[in-house]
Amino acid sequence: MPLPLQLMTWNIHRCIGLDRRFAPERVIETIQHYKPDVLFLQEVDRGVARSKRLYLDHLLAEALDYPYHTWSQAHALKEGSYGNATLSRFPIVKRRVLDLRIAKKKNRNCLYTRIKMPGRRQFHAFNWHLGLSAAERLEQVKRLLRSNTLRDLPKRHAVVVAGDTNDWRNLLYRGGLHTEGFDAWSEHGRRKPIRTFPSPNPIGALDKFFWRGALDVTSVHSSRMKVARAASDHLPLLADITLLPQRS
Repeated sequence: MPLPLQLMTWNIHRCIGLDRRFAPERVIETIQHYKPDVLFLQEVDRGVARSKRLYLDHLLAEALDYPYHTWSQAHALKEGSYGNATLSRFPIVKRRVLDLRIAKKKNRNCLYTRIKMPGRRQFHAFNWHLGLSAAERLEQVKRLLRSNTLRDLPKRHAVVVAGDTNDWRNLLYRGGLHTEGFDAWSEHGRRKPIRTFPSPNPIGALDKFFWRGALDVTSVHSSRMKVARAASDHLPLLADITLLPQRS
């Protein structure tokens, strides 16, 4: 049977809002409103003074009742670190961290999780936060596509790549993802880009979903909640999807 799901990707900016105030309750309120089944989060602090030395992935998972979650370090600071976190209402049965650092650029990675869905279906989630230059981002796409983690997945399995791409010019889809069978909501040019940054008056479609395999995406949209605009410098991006029966 088809299984409807909602996904959310959000750069939460360490739960520090536009007023420079650390206020995780605003992030919690926004996520609680939508209740996504799988969350792709970026800029998630652990043990950093600016966020009261909390492990934000644990804080959010407990407050929002996500029984399964994992985190990957992207940047080590003088005290603590921050990175990507994936939270799920379904069991995470495998995780892997893919190194996306290019030359001497800033550390970047992609957090891979395999999530066990009802009906023995496999859902593969890739949570990334890409670099600031176009050349760096295109090389990071190539590195992901060349990785055994992605290459070894059966094409019939449902795969979603999501996160903060920093892709101002919408180049990534044609930069390799399209040729490997991935689809996108607006990056192919048939729909207007969904702008998510900066949150008060978005001009850049930086946060994106790409997908392939046994799933259908019926809608992708950004949050219009007032609290979301104050909670981070990015708006959350949501995708309504349906997992299809997986061919044997």
